[in-house]
Amino acid sequence: MSKKLLGIDLGGTSVKFGILTLDGQVQEKWAIETNILEDGKHIVPDIIASIKHRLELYGLSNDDFAGIGMGSPGAVDRTQKTVTGAFNLNWAETQEVGAAIEAELGIPFAIDNDANVAALGERWVGAGDNNPDVVFVTLGTGVGGGIIADGSLIHGVAGAGGEIGHIIVEPEEGFDCTCGNKGCLETVASATGVVRLGRLLAENYEGPSAIKAAIDNGDSVTSKDVFTAAAAGDKFADSVVEKVGFYLGLATANISNILNPDSVIVGGGVSAAGEFLRSRIENYFQKFAFPQVKKSTKIKIAELGNDAGIIGAASLARQFIEE
Repeated sequence: MSKKLLGIDLGGTSVKFGILTLDGQVQEKWAIETNILEDGKHIVPDIIASIKHRLELYGLSNDDFAGIGMGSPGAVDRTQKTVTGAFNLNWAETQEVGAAIEAELGIPFAIDNDANVAALGERWVGAGDNNPDVVFVTLGTGVGGGIIADGSLIHGVAGAGGEIGHIIVEPEEGFDCTCGNKGCLETVASATGVVRLGRLLAENYEGPSAIKAAIDNGDSVTSKDVFTAAAAGDKFADSVVEKVGFYLGLATANISNILNPDSVIVGGGVSAAGEFLRSRIENYFQKFAFPQVKKSTKIKIAELGNDAGIIGAASLARQFIEE
């Protein structure tokens, strides 16, 4: 019988699990709540207990698996299989994740950063078409990403390779970023960044707009509200989306001018705007990209949604498949 892969996508609110075939097909998936109480000490034991329960439920044993892969927030040491500084998990101190899971389950374990893992998922069985050169940009509460070049993730000497959200797109008049710099892509293209940009542009916009009125009134406005209004013909909301497209087009062109990937895949919550956003990014990408890059690098929308994490995590475990 062919071996299976187990993927774990560890997040601040939930832990998602998937059992996959060796070619990336999800056979079973489930999720549990992430218990971050008491410095997150329950997280790893909860993961182990959940896997043991499911294997029993499905009539599987550790011999059925080639390996387990996990994507985690924080600073990941891939060699030691540890996580440090994942503050949304209350993991300030280093956590011996891999040692505990391997000891309890008897299955080889691999781990990487959650954004990198999502990139692996999209590259393997999503919009990346298993191409060896793919860039993944995820637009959520922040802007993250992963770079796969010549079939391998780029990690950098300190593990900070692929910090696409911190490309500077507005050096002079930009917003302050949590990283300490000014004008990072994250400040204008994340879910909160879109709204922040809307507030700025609303100051000088004259004309009818429900979104501008809501911003001026101090009402709660989300990035989804902005995109929905723009698609419905709100000219002010459309100007905000256009500006977001400009920043993403500039950033993706700069990445592509260096790497010339087969594709830049845009995922995360903000990417739910789909072609409405992709086409704007493409327009500015074409303006700023190097001639050969314009012709060869494609801008795509992600295909795997919430499954990118478990699929990419499972792909880490492919290294344990016996030849």
